[in-house]
Amino acid sequence: MQQENVGNAVDIVDLGSNIPDFSMWGMFMQADWIVQSVILVLLGSSLWCWAIIFDKIKRIRRVLSQADTFDAEFWSGNSLEDLYGRIKKNPDHPLAAVFVAAMREWQRSVGTGNDVKLGTGLQDRIYRVMRVTVNREMERLEGYLSFLATVGSTAPFVGLFGTVWGIMNSFESIAISQNSSLAVVAPGIAEALFATALGLVAAIPAVVAYNKISNDLGRYANRLEGFVDEFGTILSRQLDEEQH
Repeated sequence: MQQENVGNAVDIVDLGSNIPDFSMWGMFMQADWIVQSVILVLLGSSLWCWAIIFDKIKRIRRVLSQADTFDAEFWSGNSLEDLYGRIKKNPDHPLAAVFVAAMREWQRSVGTGNDVKLGTGLQDRIYRVMRVTVNREMERLEGYLSFLATVGSTAPFVGLFGTVWGIMNSFESIAISQNSSLAVVAPGIAEALFATALGLVAAIPAVVAYNKISNDLGRYANRLEGFVDEFGTILSRQLDEEQH
């Protein structure tokens, strides 16, 4: 009787030792190198997406706060020349960069005294300078944003590839062992579902963040365009006064 109990205990230990590890780390270690590569790519993409998301949110909040401060100074009624003198060496946000670019072109042209009579040409140059500056600053703010769109659109398919490969491994295990029990099929299916889950984990935040950040940047771009029109009108009025 004692020997039978020992034998049963040994069988239980052996059975326990053959139970697959269904933790995330265990499934990763049990997967073959292709599924592991898919998992690593998805994890790396997800981490890089979160780094971009946090950086974009931080930068957008900063430029909006700086724009509010600049608007308060710009519309305070104080001299624009004084404002230009304070920030011309370090325009540290897009709205200030547009203002400095326009004022620099204004002073270069009006200061020479040659272009005052050519008001239309001066106004066109100022508008072009401001719009070029807007485009350049928006390109900087939108940097790496396309990576979020790429991950959002491709990560589910990369995860699906891992899913298909895991299921193929499951069928291969069935064919080799000639056993369709759950113990044979479950590890491959678990690997497959793990890859799918990681694909969704990478894609969903990337899509949501891309839409949110794109909308915020779109509103900020409209704000810059509005400032271009307003400041261009102010300079045009000032030019008309000097001509008369």
